[in-house]
Amino acid sequence: MGEAKSRILIVDDEEHLRDSLSFLLASQYDLFFAENGAEALEQVAKASPDLVLLDMRLPDISGIEVLKRVKENDPSLEVIMVTAVNTVSQAVEAMKLGAYDYLTKPFDIEAIQSIIAKVLEKRVLERENLYLREEIEKSHQFEKIVGKSSVMKEIFGVISQIAKKDITVLITGESGTGKELVARALHNLSPRRNRLFVPVNCAAIPENLIESELFGHERGAFTGAIERRIGKFEIADSGTLFLDEIGSLPLKLQGKLLRSLQEKEIERLGGNKQIGVDVRVISASNCDLTREIEKGNFRSDLYYRLNVLPLNLPPLRNRREDIGLLAEHFMRVYNREFGKKVKSVSPEAMELFMNYRWPGNVRELSNLMERLVVLSHGDHIGTDNLPKELFQAEEQPSTDQTEEVDFKEASRRFESAFIKKAIEKAGGQKTKAAKMLGLHRNTLLFKEKKLGL
Repeated sequence: MGEAKSRILIVDDEEHLRDSLSFLLASQYDLFFAENGAEALEQVAKASPDLVLLDMRLPDISGIEVLKRVKENDPSLEVIMVTAVNTVSQAVEAMKLGAYDYLTKPFDIEAIQSIIAKVLEKRVLERENLYLREEIEKSHQFEKIVGKSSVMKEIFGVISQIAKKDITVLITGESGTGKELVARALHNLSPRRNRLFVPVNCAAIPENLIESELFGHERGAFTGAIERRIGKFEIADSGTLFLDEIGSLPLKLQGKLLRSLQEKEIERLGGNKQIGVDVRVISASNCDLTREIEKGNFRSDLYYRLNVLPLNLPPLRNRREDIGLLAEHFMRVYNREFGKKVKSVSPEAMELFMNYRWPGNVRELSNLMERLVVLSHGDHIGTDNLPKELFQAEEQPSTDQTEEVDFKEASRRFESAFIKKAIEKAGGQKTKAAKMLGLHRNTLLFKEKKLGL
C-alpha cells in the first residue's frame, strides 16, 4: 500500500534552477512548475499543491503579489520564498504576509530537504487537527465490541481475518447493532491504524451538501463557498473512510462515488482536477440494499463494488446471552463516567432485560444503563426506574369477544400495537417508521406521547 505523494509547485523563471530542484525532489514528491506569476496562480488553482516554492523576482508579477493572492485563495497553503542574498529584506516582509520561511540561493541541499519535510508534516497535522476539532464535540462510542455468544465469536473471527486485507467491506444490520464499532475495529487492526478513521453518516447530511462533504469544493463552487474546503475523502487519505447509512446516498451522487472507488481519485465540487486518494472504504446500511436496487433507489454496480466482503450483525434479541454481559459492561463504563459505585443488576431487572425485544439493540441498552446508573441511589439496579415497556408484553389487538372493551379502547390498543410494530421493524428509527406508516415524523411523535408509548 503506497501513500499518495505530496504535491509541490516550483515557481522560478530560471530553467537551470527548476531542473536542479526537479533532480533533487522528483523521486519523493509530485512536482509542478511555473515560469512566472500568472502561470503560478493558474497552477495553484489546477494542481492543488501542498507547498509552493516561490521566487521573489518574476518577470511579470512580483513574488510578494503572488504570495498575497495565494493566501487570499487558500490561507492554509504554505509558501516558501526563494531569494537572492540581496533581497532577504523582502523575504522577511513576505513572512509577515504569511510565508512559512525563505531560502537563499544557492541552496543547501540538506536545508531545503529538511524544511520541505517539516512544512509537509505540518500540513498533514493541520488537516488531521482540523478534522479532530470538528469531531471533538461528538460523543465517543466504545471502541471494544462486547460479546460471548457464538454468533459474535464468529464475527470476531471474520474481523480478524479481513482487517489486514485492503478491500471494501459492507456491514449490514439493524440500527444500534454496532456497525461503526465493527468498522473501527477493522481500521484499528489494519495497516492503516496510524492514520485517520473518518466516519460519515450519509443520512444525517442534507442532500445539497453531501457532495461537498465527501469530495470537498473549490472557492466559488456555489453560493457561500467563500474558500476551498477539502472533503472527507482527502481527509481520510491513507486511512479509512466509513460511509454509514450508505443507502441514503442520493442516486445522482452514487455514480461519482463509484468512479472514485474504481479510479482511486476524486474531483472537488467546482474543480476540474483529478486528485489521487488512497482510502479504504467501509460502508454500512440498516436497510436491505437489494430491495432498494429493485425499487430503483440504489445502483447495482455500486452495490457490488461495496459488497466485496459482506458482514451482517445480528440484532440483540438474537444474541440474548450477551445481554447480561453488555449490561455489566455499560454499568462499569457509566460508573467511571459519573463517579457512581453500582455493583450489580438485580435478578428481577435482569429477567425483564432478557425478555425484552430491544428494538434499538445495543444502543438502546447502553442508553438505558446510562439512565439507570445516573438515577441509582444504592449499589445495585432494581426495577424501580425501569421504563414501562420492559414490564409490558407486546400489546396485540384483542380477539376475545367476551372482554368488555368499548370501541375507543379497542382502537387505542390496535393503534398502539401497530405503531410499536412499525418502530420495531424500523429498528427504532422514528423517521423511517413514520415513512412506513405514511405519517409525518412529528405526527408519529405526537401519537407516541398521546398513547404513552
